[in-house]
Amino acid sequence: MSAIQKEPAGNGNGSRSRRINPVDDCPLTAALAAVGGKWKLIILYWLSDSPKHFAALRQRMPRISQKVLTQQLRELVSDEIILRTSKGAVPAPVEYSLTDYGRSLLPLVEAVRLWGRGHIERFR
Repeated sequence: MSAIQKEPAGNGNGSRSRRINPVDDCPLTAALAAVGGKWKLIILYWLSDSPKHFAALRQRMPRISQKVLTQQLRELVSDEIILRTSKGAVPAPVEYSLTDYGRSLLPLVEAVRLWGRGHIERFR
């Protein structure tokens, strides 16, 4: 499997890191690259009702480290699934919200949540 490739981060000049799909023209791989992993769907779930500050997301997901949450948020921002907005002068509190593109994932998030509930019940 190919490693994640990133362009150098800019100083707010509009350049964005773009992760490369390791399997060309595979829609499942593209989807899993964008929202796969342990935390991304959970982040989307918590942002579905309203924007949240970083600390609020950490509070709702106490088992995620600050480093991993930061990394996952950066990837979601890079894929234009969430929006990062600074609220004031540096060091400004930062708020995360779903973009319209990110909102298109909410039916998937809900379907996975419902399937997970059924999976839990199946093995009780």
